[in-house]
Amino acid sequence: MQLHHVCGIFVSFSLCLTFFTPQCDGGNILVYPVDGSHWINMKILLEELHARGHNITVIRASTSWYIPEKSPLYTSITLEMYEGFENFFDVYLQRHMKAQREGASLLTFFKLTTDFLSMITKAHFLWCEAIIKVFENQNLVESIINSHYDLVLTDPAMGAGVVLAKFLKLPVVLNVRWITSGEGHFVLAPSPLSYIPVPGSGLTDKMDFIQRVKNMLFYGIILYQEKVMVGPIYDVICAKYIEGGCDIVSLLQEADIWLFRSDFVFEFPRPTMPNVVYIGGFQCKPAQPLPADLEEYVQSAGEHGVIVMTLGTLVNALPKEIADEIASVFAKMPQKVIWRHKGERPFALGNNTLIVDWMPQKDLLGHPQVKVFVAHGGTNGVQEAIYHGVPVLGIPLFFDQYDNLLRLQERGAAKIIQLADVNGRTFEEGIKEVLHKDSYRQNIQRMSHLHRDQPVAPMDQAIFWVEYVMRHKGAPHLRTESYKMPWYSYYCLDVLVLLMTLVIVFFLFIFAIFRYLCCRSKRKTKTKQN
Repeated sequence: MQLHHVCGIFVSFSLCLTFFTPQCDGGNILVYPVDGSHWINMKILLEELHARGHNITVIRASTSWYIPEKSPLYTSITLEMYEGFENFFDVYLQRHMKAQREGASLLTFFKLTTDFLSMITKAHFLWCEAIIKVFENQNLVESIINSHYDLVLTDPAMGAGVVLAKFLKLPVVLNVRWITSGEGHFVLAPSPLSYIPVPGSGLTDKMDFIQRVKNMLFYGIILYQEKVMVGPIYDVICAKYIEGGCDIVSLLQEADIWLFRSDFVFEFPRPTMPNVVYIGGFQCKPAQPLPADLEEYVQSAGEHGVIVMTLGTLVNALPKEIADEIASVFAKMPQKVIWRHKGERPFALGNNTLIVDWMPQKDLLGHPQVKVFVAHGGTNGVQEAIYHGVPVLGIPLFFDQYDNLLRLQERGAAKIIQLADVNGRTFEEGIKEVLHKDSYRQNIQRMSHLHRDQPVAPMDQAIFWVEYVMRHKGAPHLRTESYKMPWYSYYCLDVLVLLMTLVIVFFLFIFAIFRYLCCRSKRKTKTKQN
C-alpha cells in the first residue's frame, strides 16, 4: 500500500514538472562563434539547442578551420576573408615556443607579450573588416533583419558578435569567459587585485606584497590591450554603424547572460554577478566504449595502465628535441602510451607508444586503465580531467593554459613543467611523481566528486538560460547599474570629496568661531586695562 502511495506521489510530481516547466517554442538563434577550440565547445551547445527544436544560423569565415559551411545543425552565412588567421597564428606559435625555450628573462617576457598583443590585434582587425562587409551589404542586412532572430549567441573573445547584436538591437548571450581584453570577470564584476590574480600573472589568490605589485603590473597590460591596442579598432565601427556610438567594453557589459565555462571547484573564489551562469564541464559526458582496436591496446597494458598525451587542437607537435626526449622517457616506462602527435616521428619512440593523429579524449580519460593525462592545460582537457578524475602532468604553452594548470596544481591534482624546463630528466621525474604519488589521484578524484555534485547539470543550466533570454526578450533585470556610472561615481570619489569638503568647512567654521571669541576676549581685556 505504501509502495503504491509513493509511486502515485512520484507520478504526480513528474506530471507537475512536465506541465509547469517553462516551455520555449523553437526560436531563431544567430550565432557568431570564434574558430578553433572555442568552436568545439560552441558546437556542443548548438547540438543541444538543435535537438530542442531551435533554428540556428552560424556566421563563419570563408577561411574557417573547423566551422563547415554545410551542417545538419545550422544554416550558415559565410563572410569572405582574404587573409587566413591561421597563417600568422602558426608563425606566432612557433616563435612563442622558441622564445620559451630560451628561458625566463625580462627580454623573453617582453618578446612574448609584444608578439601576443600584435597577434591578437591583427585578429581583431580582420574580424572587424569582416563585420564592416556585413554592414555595407544592404541585402545581407535586410535578410538578417527579416529572419526575425530572437537573440545573438556569440563568443566575446572577438567583439564582432556583440557589435552586430547592438546593430540589430537583439538580446545577447555570451558563451565563454574570455573577452577582447582578457578575462570577462574584470569588466563584469568587482575584481580586487589584492586577491584576484590577473590571467597570465601565474599567481594564486594568496599573494604577498611583491606578488600584488606583479598582479597590478599585469593588470596594466590588460588595460593597455583594452584602451590602446583593441578598443580603438571597435570604436571606429561603433561610431559609424551604432546609433549614439559605444565602446566594446560597454557592449560586453550590456550582455544579458554570460555562460562561463568554469566553476568554483576549479576557480578561485571571487565576486560575481547575477547574470553569470557557471557551466564548467558542460561538454563532459560519461565515457563511451573505445573502438575495438584501441580497447585491445589499452587492455594490453595490464596492471601498469596507460598514459595519455595530447597538446590540443592548435599544436600538432612540440619542438623536435623535446619530442625526442619525451619519447625516450616513454620508451623506458612499463605503461602503454597513447600520444597525439602529428609532427616528425620521434627517433627514440618505443614499442609501448602508440602515435595517433586523433584520439577519443573523453572516452580515454573515462577508461579505468588511464593513469595520467599529459596535457597543455586547455580548458576542455582540464575540465575533462576533473570530470573523470585523472591526474595531470601539465606542459603549458600559451594563453590561459598555465593559469588553468596552476589551479589544479594548487589543489594537489597536477604538476607543471614549464616548456623551458622540459628535458629527459625533468619529464621522467614529473611523470613518475604523478604516477606513483597517491595524493594526485586522490585530489583530482575529490575534485571530480565535488564537480559532479550539482543540483542541475551544467548543460541543462546553459540551455535553460539561453531559452530564458528568448522567452523574456532579454534579461536586463540581472544587469547592475554600475556599468552606467562614471568611474568617479563608481568609486564614490564625488561623495568622498563632498564629505571631506563638509568636514573641512566644519572645522574651519569652528576655528573661525574660536578665533573670533579669542579676539573678542582680547579686545575686552584691553578695554578693561585701558
